[in-house]
Amino acid sequence: MTARQQPFSAAVTGLGLVTAAGVGAKAAWHTITHDCVPGGVSRPDELMDLPCDFMYTVGDLDPAEVLGVATQRLMDRFSQFAVIAAREAVADAGLEPETWDSARVAVVIGSAHGGVSFYDEQHTTMLQRGARRVSPKLAPLSVINSAASSVCTDLGVHGPSFGVGTACSSGAVAVGTAHQLLRAGVCDIAIAGGAESTVARLLVASACQMKAVSTRRDEPSAACRPFDVERDGFVVGEGAGLLVLERPEHARARGATVRAQVSGYGASSDAYAAVAPDPDGSGIERALRTALADAEVAAGDVGYVNAHGTSTVVNDLIEAIMLERVLGDHLLVSSTKAMTGHTLGAAGGIETALTVLALEHQLVPPTANLEVPDPRIPLDLVRQEARPARFDCAVKTSLGFGGHNAALVLTRG
Repeated sequence: MTARQQPFSAAVTGLGLVTAAGVGAKAAWHTITHDCVPGGVSRPDELMDLPCDFMYTVGDLDPAEVLGVATQRLMDRFSQFAVIAAREAVADAGLEPETWDSARVAVVIGSAHGGVSFYDEQHTTMLQRGARRVSPKLAPLSVINSAASSVCTDLGVHGPSFGVGTACSSGAVAVGTAHQLLRAGVCDIAIAGGAESTVARLLVASACQMKAVSTRRDEPSAACRPFDVERDGFVVGEGAGLLVLERPEHARARGATVRAQVSGYGASSDAYAAVAPDPDGSGIERALRTALADAEVAAGDVGYVNAHGTSTVVNDLIEAIMLERVLGDHLLVSSTKAMTGHTLGAAGGIETALTVLALEHQLVPPTANLEVPDPRIPLDLVRQEARPARFDCAVKTSLGFGGHNAALVLTRG
């Protein structure tokens, strides 16, 4: 902790999820922990003929039906997901936007790419039909902060709001930032997490060239396999995960149910490379140790880690070795990305929400598709089936391109 801040736990009172595993927190949790079989993998036309022509998409959702056609047209798909997840989280928390003090509510939403799908679409329009056919809404719909702006508009929030862009750690950094805002007394309520939709040919083509994504085209639903000896890259996903966090006294005063607590946050920079993590894992280690100190939690108190676990060869190994170095080998570890895909900037928000549910249900979600663990990984990896366990403290780790690391400590409510 810097300047020896007093420990502070933000109350988690609401969750909202939009994922390929299900729309709504209850549906997504059931699929991830009970079905344990990846679904939602599709082959969008935009990815046709690419080495990786598949991704996890949110299939059982018509944003126009939920939001209305006129409202839906004012947002890129990632912002639509954010608004839908925010509505669920706020309702789950038992909050009524008509009666809250809107100036004491904050919105912090992370995204790696913002409205890249709309951007990609408009670029194609310009090439094929000319500059005069480009939408004047390109800038407001594609910028990273548009999800936060859309949520504020939809819910009537007048407190501080902003987008967070730290690549694949964006969602976790957003939750950590909300924790800090609440601790500082800037707001009483914060809606925080991440949103992403990257059904964009240009972006996926670049990931193929980088050799970061799986090319298991003959078996796409089994392609994302974190920590498996045969992993060959991540599979892109889309979705949103938002949490309602509150100052504990505010939650108590209104009799809210506290589902869990965000008790510590740490962030760091590798200062190493544009895409590769520091090989010794020291960057994410600093973030994790900071989060533990912030929460005043000992390594031995952590019972579960929802790992970043992207299914890339190098990153999985570096993260796993770091987790064992800092926390030991007594705890349970899993990655839920095989069920949701790697949702990039939304991942930290989605996976923090799933960690809250793990604490609440005392059930560790499995790492789907993990058949033969990499023998170099010294962890108790939960695979194939969810595992009941007793634990009062869990950790969520996130790593992003550019060396942006984040860690959150969550405790039972």
